Amino acid sequence: MLTKKNIITVSVVVGLSAVLTIGMAAWLGPDSDAPKQSTSETQNEQLTAPLTAEELKAYQVDMTNENNPVATFVTNRGTFEVELFADTMPITAGNFIKLAEEKFYDGVKFHRVIDGFMIQSGDPITKTDEYLKYGTGGPGYTIPDEHISGEYLTNVRGTISMANRGPESGGSQFFINVADNVNLDFDKPPFSSKHPVFGRVLRGMDIVDAIAKTETNDNVMPVDPVVIETITISR
Repeated sequence: MLTKKNIITVSVVVGLSAVLTIGMAAWLGPDSDAPKQSTSETQNEQLTAPLTAEELKAYQVDMTNENNPVATFVTNRGTFEVELFADTMPITAGNFIKLAEEKFYDGVKFHRVIDGFMIQSGDPITKTDEYLKYGTGGPGYTIPDEHISGEYLTNVRGTISMANRGPESGGSQFFINVADNVNLDFDKPPFSSKHPVFGRVLRGMDIVDAIAKTETNDNVMPVDPVVIETITISR
C-alpha cells in the first residue's frame, strides 16, 4: 500500500535519476541518434566474448601526416594511440594538446559509454564522486567550432571528436566513435548535432572497443570506472 511517505520517496528517486540522465547526455546533445542501451545481460555476454581476429583486422590505419602529433592514452583498461589532426584542425587539436600537456585529463573517467556508438570522456568533475554532475564539466572556457570539410574530418569509426552542448560550446570533453556516426558531421543530415573530428586512433582500437563493451548502469556510466591515467603527446 502506497503511503504519502512512500510516494515522496519514489518521487525523489525518479527525480535524481532524471537529473543524472540529462547531465550525462548534455555534451553530445539530445539529437545524437545514439542506439538504445544494451541490457545488463547482453553487456555481460559481450564482456566474456573476446574480439575475433576479423574484428581486430577490421581497423587498420596509417598516419595521415607524419608531422602530426600523437596522443598516447594510458588507461586502467589498456593503452591506445591517437593521431591528432594538428595540420587541418589546429584550434581543436591544439586545445586538446594544451590540456593534455597540463595533465588536465589525468584521472578523468569515461563517463558515458554506449557500445555500437561511442565512448565519452574529458569532464574534470569525474575526478570527484559528484556523479550527478558527470557530463557537465569543462575547462572553464569554450573554443570556436572548427567546421572544416576534409577527407578524414568525418565521424567514422575510430575518430575522436569534440563533445558539445550546441554551437561554440566545446571545451575539454571528447568522444571516440566505435561505429560510423557521420550523422554527427556538420555538413551531413540531419544537421542537428555538429561535432568536429580532430584525430583518429592509430593503434589500440581493440582497447577502445573493449571499453565500449564494458558493463554500464542505466545511465550508460561504467559500473567499474574506466579511468584515463595520463595522456602523453609525442611530436
